[in-house]
Amino acid sequence: MKRAFISWFFVATVVLTTLIAPQAKADTLASFLPDIAASDLVPGAQSFGPIRNDIMVAPVMKDGEVAAWAFLTSDYVGTTGYSGKPIHVVAAIDADAVLTGVKLVKHSEPIVLIGIPNKRMIELTEGYAGLDLKHEAQTGGEGHDLDIISGATVTIMVIDDSLVRAGIKVARALGLGDLSPVQATGPKRSLDMAQTQVSDWTTLAGDGSVRRMTLDIGQVNAAFAATGDARAIKRPEPGAEDDTFIDMQLAVVSVPSIGKTLLGEGEYKNLVNWLEEGEHAVLILGRGSYSFKGSGYVRGGIFDRIQLIQGDRSVRFFDRQQRRLGSLATDDSPSFTELDLFKIPADAEFDPAEPFRVQLLVPRAVGAIEKTFLTFDLGYKLPESYLEPLAPVQVVDDATEEAAAKAALWQRIWRDRTVEIGVLAVMLLVLTATFFFQFQATMNARAFLWFRMSFLTVSLVFLGWYANAQLSVVNLMALAGSLRSGFTWDAFLLDPLVFIQWFAIAAALLFWGRGAYCGWLCPFGALQELTNRVARLLKVPQWTVPWGLHERLWPLKYMIFLGLFGLSMNSIPLAEKYAEVEPFKTAIILKFMREWPFVIFALTLLLIGLFVERFYCRYLCPLGAALAIPARIRMFDWLRRYKDCGNPCQTCHNECPVQAIHPTGEINPNECVNCLHCQVLYQSETKCPVVIRTLKRRAKTGSAGPKISLGTPPANHPHAIKTPIS
Repeated sequence: MKRAFISWFFVATVVLTTLIAPQAKADTLASFLPDIAASDLVPGAQSFGPIRNDIMVAPVMKDGEVAAWAFLTSDYVGTTGYSGKPIHVVAAIDADAVLTGVKLVKHSEPIVLIGIPNKRMIELTEGYAGLDLKHEAQTGGEGHDLDIISGATVTIMVIDDSLVRAGIKVARALGLGDLSPVQATGPKRSLDMAQTQVSDWTTLAGDGSVRRMTLDIGQVNAAFAATGDARAIKRPEPGAEDDTFIDMQLAVVSVPSIGKTLLGEGEYKNLVNWLEEGEHAVLILGRGSYSFKGSGYVRGGIFDRIQLIQGDRSVRFFDRQQRRLGSLATDDSPSFTELDLFKIPADAEFDPAEPFRVQLLVPRAVGAIEKTFLTFDLGYKLPESYLEPLAPVQVVDDATEEAAAKAALWQRIWRDRTVEIGVLAVMLLVLTATFFFQFQATMNARAFLWFRMSFLTVSLVFLGWYANAQLSVVNLMALAGSLRSGFTWDAFLLDPLVFIQWFAIAAALLFWGRGAYCGWLCPFGALQELTNRVARLLKVPQWTVPWGLHERLWPLKYMIFLGLFGLSMNSIPLAEKYAEVEPFKTAIILKFMREWPFVIFALTLLLIGLFVERFYCRYLCPLGAALAIPARIRMFDWLRRYKDCGNPCQTCHNECPVQAIHPTGEINPNECVNCLHCQVLYQSETKCPVVIRTLKRRAKTGSAGPKISLGTPPANHPHAIKTPIS
């Protein structure tokens, strides 16, 4: 009772501290400016002025005058990269809407995995100084050459896109370079969905419903020659000058008349079923020696050779947004080698009634691993015959628009990760069934061992190394910061696998305590147990920590957690730095491809774990400590015990993999990882004295009937006892 009171008092204290502590420092322009010299953004500048209240910009002061305005790209546009986290870039823009300086201030991109030094990324980002945003606004953000680092295409495209779009928004908001906010000047046009007549290829090609761009090899070679890059000129495209490099054609097939003509009635119905409300689709056709798809989407899931651009917005297509088309429904159409449908998500705010273009990226190798790139545009404007006028659009306030954009973003991410979400759902269902029917699951010790090792392997490989869905104490610190600064679901919904796991854990804490995650779903915990299992097979000696020392080492992880939590009250970035005590980022997220001190630390923990099973889980894990604190409020005791457990029998105490069972027989719910090994022993005919004694008595008396049933005995049974809660 005393311990239960202490646990509740501790939880209440933590909650109260969370609510009254000062707000955590967030990634804003104000948080980055102190670490940047004004001269880094404007040569000769001395300081920054105060950040404006109406627009998130800060004046860059030079000789007492405003020389430029500094802004953070992630304050204006989405900058999510491959890591799933924002790429933060601070830039400055002058009165002529020209970028005077650019600084990459923070990112979480795993570029180290492909051997690209962070210095190279910084240099490339700083190279955007001098970019004229007036020209970019006129050309839709494509008035400059894109400098691609081979292997980091998506990261560079995100930086490029965010700088251009955010810069144009700032210029328009401040009226720089004669750019002003876009105003609705008249009725907007929309699709006339009532038009469903079917025509033919010749008609569509003639009226502009299908647009075409043809490049021959001579044109491409001439374009690279015009860049003046001698390395590119030395490596021309193979083939005759008049050979077709690519013949690419484009149509908006979500327009009923165009879609039914090119796809046919049946395929058009499939398209309509594929598209959600607000989504559109384009058909891209190609033939020639160059593929507009390439093979990058096979490796990374993104079509990095094409992107759709409308105004200052761009859309990049992922493999889940693409479907291959076998053939066209028109008898008079040319033959094509590539026929692909691409879905444009609703959050892209694509308007088929407005002009847009599809940009084709053409690379050329200029070294062993280095490439240079050119872009070619296929413009498109839907013929007037497909449009009808609409009433003027109502202006939406910024808060509503931002909320809608955030909702559209996480909904798109969830749709893109449907397969991963499905696999995780199956894992959670299997685990829940195992816990509810743990007696049946553990009847066969060998079968259960194979099941557990298989489940842990899936947790490590799928949740950890593939999906990067390793939970961390940082998630809890971020939650606490969000509760203090104004909680919203949007940030947590951006990572669906992490979000689902936390919801599952919240439910599991009421039923089984922390073991549902720590013992089964944690990728690093799985890595420890699997490596220890291999060590046992190789006859590596196992060390049993003396019980007295073991009990005194337990509090270490709680001290680490409380230290990190207290630190996060003052500075979440600083707490995240010290949260490297968790080896999860090194061993799971980055797969040991990191600076050597982090790798040595993670490997040392795994090495100790070869001799002491789950050493890190037992004594050091702050996440385990955080989950253990509410473990005592669970409503049920599922692990079955006999009256003989602990007195005189010590089998479970001696064999518990994490020494969570006291010599007196009680199971400590704060330390138990629900591996269910004690339930295997509970039914063992070779190790459990109660079972052995029962079998001997039956053999002696010649009792008939079924094999011993070890279900939950009645309350008056001499061997019945519930798991105590101490």
